[in-house]
Amino acid sequence: MEILFQTSRATAIETGLVAAIGFVREQDALASTRELHASGRELFEALNTATRGWIEDVFLRGEFTGKACETALLHRPAGMAAKALLLVGGGRRANWNTAELRKAAGVVLRTAKSKGFRDVCLLTEGEEVNAAMVSAIAEGALLGDFEPDAHKTDPKKNEKVVDRFYIQVPPRHTLDNALVRGTVLGEAQNLARTLINEPANLLTPQKLAQAASDMAARNGLECEILDRARMQQLGMGALLGVAQGSLEPPAMAVIKYSPAVSPLSSSAHLALIGKGVTFDTGGISIKPSEGMEKMKYDMAGAAAVIGAMQAIARLKPSIAVTGYAPMVENMASDRAQRPGDIVTSMNGKTVEVLNTDAEGRLILIDAITYAIRNGATHLVDAATLTGSIAVALASVHAGLFTNDAEFQKRFQTAAAAEGERFWPMPMDEEYKEMLKSAFADLPNISGGRYGGSITAAKFLEEFVEGKPWIHLDIAGTAWLDDAKPFLSKGPTGIAVRSMVRLAEDWL
Repeated sequence: MEILFQTSRATAIETGLVAAIGFVREQDALASTRELHASGRELFEALNTATRGWIEDVFLRGEFTGKACETALLHRPAGMAAKALLLVGGGRRANWNTAELRKAAGVVLRTAKSKGFRDVCLLTEGEEVNAAMVSAIAEGALLGDFEPDAHKTDPKKNEKVVDRFYIQVPPRHTLDNALVRGTVLGEAQNLARTLINEPANLLTPQKLAQAASDMAARNGLECEILDRARMQQLGMGALLGVAQGSLEPPAMAVIKYSPAVSPLSSSAHLALIGKGVTFDTGGISIKPSEGMEKMKYDMAGAAAVIGAMQAIARLKPSIAVTGYAPMVENMASDRAQRPGDIVTSMNGKTVEVLNTDAEGRLILIDAITYAIRNGATHLVDAATLTGSIAVALASVHAGLFTNDAEFQKRFQTAAAAEGERFWPMPMDEEYKEMLKSAFADLPNISGGRYGGSITAAKFLEEFVEGKPWIHLDIAGTAWLDDAKPFLSKGPTGIAVRSMVRLAEDWL
């Protein structure tokens, strides 16, 4: 799908579908309906006149109230060149931001697809269109275009596609770079979603490593793949303990971006680390069968890092960034590690494995140590780590854990700008007291049922060696069980945009 600019007036645009954003009425009085405009008063007046009062009518009858993601469609609108006019709800105007605009663009794209329109234009007439808006619209359209049906053989599945998505902008605009940025971010997030969507029989650790290597080659990045022998040399006993139950060998992708010109005042080196368990049975501590098919998404953190590194290569921030993606299968077999096993991590600490289903933290700690040994000054890891975070935050927010308030502020500023929601969780020292082992330096889980996402983060913190570090537990937000009006069912690609923005805005 191409994303292009359109500079014509709304009523003169000849696409199959044009779409305008409408907002919730603030009062019920008829006098207020003139405030229930689409993107601006001038646009509302033009569209309402062209459609012989249709917009005002659907508001008054309650057919369209302006609630977020609500739609109303008019075919063959009189006085317009387009074949159809779509109203998309934006919620309350006071709450409007680029995150909501991104969703609205996704609604437009998915509605156009479902109705068989091949080209569509999102109207912005009457708005002060800026770079952030253009980027968000481009991202939203691309995210809305993603479908999880790559392995369906129905020949009709590709009949309804959108070839061109237009963004209305003023003549003589200077927004080309914003369109490029939005396209880069949308494509990066969809790369992550494509990887997450692949079933485990088709995306083994080796094939995921190859996908990382291919991405790096396409984008001029260095990529090294660590194999089992190299991990043994490095002493990655925690990662190798998880991998030993599978016939599929482990791998770790190390993807390096170096800026052409680094600021003389900065020696920062950002490490992005993603959990890459291509399938998780739970090992000997086996999971319940219900829902286990979703465990192909347990490599969503690694996919997010791969996607982020693609965008970073194209957007060229001024900070050095290296992505680390440790990749394993966690299988139950006669070779699998057992509850009670003790492994030695790369940094020398020993870990008693009380539960083999708490495997993500084991592969992350060796990746964290390797990143530090390779010069990382700041660390961000993303992982579908615990079910506990979904119990606490559902699918609304991902969990954020950190040892550094300033780094947290920096990351949350980036995430807010990109419309991704991460909720700061407590990291008090009392939680560390819940990690006790009589036989090793640490157990891989606490002895109780409470605070599981926090104790998992405290476990990881033991290996960051005091470096500023952020852990993102994305277990509740990396997968949608049901489609949204702006996003398909399946992988979401969360954390890609925030990690990229963090690198972009580094000073």
